[in-house]
Amino acid sequence: MALVYLLASPDAELVGIASTAGNIGVQQVCVNNLGLLELCRADDIPVSKGSEQPLSAPLRTAEDTHGPEGLGYARLPATDRQLTGHDSAQAWVAAARAHPGELIGLATGPLTNLALAMRAEPRLPRLLRRLVIMGGAFDYRGNTTPVSEWNISVDPESAAEVFGGWAAAWGTDAPEHLPIVLGLNLTEHIAMTPQLLGRLAEAAESPTAPMSELDARGTRSAAVNPLIRVLEDAMRFYFEFHFDTDDGYLAHLHDPLAAAVALDPDLVQYRQTTVDVELTGTLTRGMTVADWRGHWGRQPNALIGVRVDPAVFFDRFIERVGPFAQRLG
Repeated sequence: MALVYLLASPDAELVGIASTAGNIGVQQVCVNNLGLLELCRADDIPVSKGSEQPLSAPLRTAEDTHGPEGLGYARLPATDRQLTGHDSAQAWVAAARAHPGELIGLATGPLTNLALAMRAEPRLPRLLRRLVIMGGAFDYRGNTTPVSEWNISVDPESAAEVFGGWAAAWGTDAPEHLPIVLGLNLTEHIAMTPQLLGRLAEAAESPTAPMSELDARGTRSAAVNPLIRVLEDAMRFYFEFHFDTDDGYLAHLHDPLAAAVALDPDLVQYRQTTVDVELTGTLTRGMTVADWRGHWGRQPNALIGVRVDPAVFFDRFIERVGPFAQRLG
């Protein structure tokens, strides 16, 4: 849904997609990215394959949350599109060098490939115009352990390297270049519901059937529009997961919010602080720690999202994605 939002946005030009292992293995992520570009008729956007494992820990995936192929019940079209000949870390570096000071980096998975890119090119933070990270939980419960969020928990070493490398690259210069970090404390306010999906289908002028927790598990979308059908089938699995964890028949749209903020940072209010990641705690590994009061005496290295208006986000999402889906037919 984050990629669809960007593809539907006239103010976005995607120069590359760096596939990242996380919710599912990286090879399936590549298949999903290529299939989505095929469905959306998005030409000439290179897709690269990232590392198959985190920096130092075994990979954990989340089929229980997003299904065996990472897209719930959705099925994407087959495609003969091919991956690039270079990996995702190289893709980050090459794109940033080709467009110095212009690119907005968006990280919606574990930070493995970005950390590897920064090892290869320590100046990468200065080559990017802005970085938006979906990850962490600040003064808020985790969704993977009691204190850790999934993306950070899968590869906490890479997250620690990115936050540390950003501070090292910029020093005390240009606080406007601090990475924007959107944690669960913010993104869990962005709750997709069947009613909102219905609004999206209406905006696409695509007849469909209302979704409900009373439906049989795995009921497939009745939408006429192929993109709306994919989004509804993906969301139904995610709704069912949240329902089973007592969150309600809804889905938290962490990544689409990050995509919207990448294009318009004013959607969110922030607090500047220093962030680090716990790597060795028996109970707290993967916890993102914000030094709000400056106890560490270290320079700020992040802007933490603290407030958002979900209605504004969903209005914008529907206004963009609905007509985009309609144009796809």
